[in-house]
Amino acid sequence: MNWDLLEPILIIISIDIILGGDNAVVIALASRNLPEHQRNKAIFIGTGLAVASRVVLTTVALYLLAIPYLRLIGGLLLIYIAIKLLINEEDTTSIKSSDSLLSAIKTIVFADIVMGFDNVLAIAGASHGNVTLVVMGLLISVPIIIWGSRIILKLMEKFPILVYIGAGILAFTAAEMILEDPHVEEWIHVIAPIMTVFPFVVVLVTIMFGYFYNKQVAEK
Repeated sequence: MNWDLLEPILIIISIDIILGGDNAVVIALASRNLPEHQRNKAIFIGTGLAVASRVVLTTVALYLLAIPYLRLIGGLLLIYIAIKLLINEEDTTSIKSSDSLLSAIKTIVFADIVMGFDNVLAIAGASHGNVTLVVMGLLISVPIIIWGSRIILKLMEKFPILVYIGAGILAFTAAEMILEDPHVEEWIHVIAPIMTVFPFVVVLVTIMFGYFYNKQVAEK
C-alpha cells in the first residue's frame, strides 16, 4: 500500500478516534439499563447501523462538496469545529438510558447522526472523494472507539496535548479542503507556494488560538 493511499486512511482513523470518544459515551449511556445479554446486542446493532448511516452521509457529503465553494465553506466550518474541540466539551447529559433493546438502538443511531456531523465533514475532506477510504477508515476505527473509548478519554484527560494534536489534524484537513476547492485553486495559481505553507499556517493558528484562549480562561 503506497503512502498516497495510507495517509488519508490514517487521517480518517485519527479523526474518528479523536472525535468519537463522546459517541462511545453515548453508546454506554443509552445501553446501561439493559440486561447484560441485550447490552452487547444494542452496542453491536446500534453501532453497525450508525456506521452504515455515517458511510451514507459521508458519501452524500462527498457529492455535495463537489459544488463550487462548498469545499471552501466546509473547510472553514471544520476549522471552527477544530477550535470548538479545543475550548469546549460535547454535552452528553441529554442522552437518556433506555430499558428496551429497540429504544437503545434508536438512541445510539440518532445520537450518532446528530453528534457525528463533525466526523462526517472531516472524513469527507480527508478522503479526497474516495468512498472506499471512508469505509476502510470507519471499519478500522469504530472497533477501537467502542472497546477503547474509556482508555482514549482517560488519555485525553491526562494528556491534553492529544486534544491539540487532534485539533491540528482537523485544521490540516480543513486547509486541504479549502485548497481543493476549484475556485480557490484558480485564485492561488498566482501564488502557488502558498499551497505547501497554508495547511501548516492554519494548524499553527488554530492550536495557538485554542491554547491562549484556554490559558486566558484558566487565569480568570
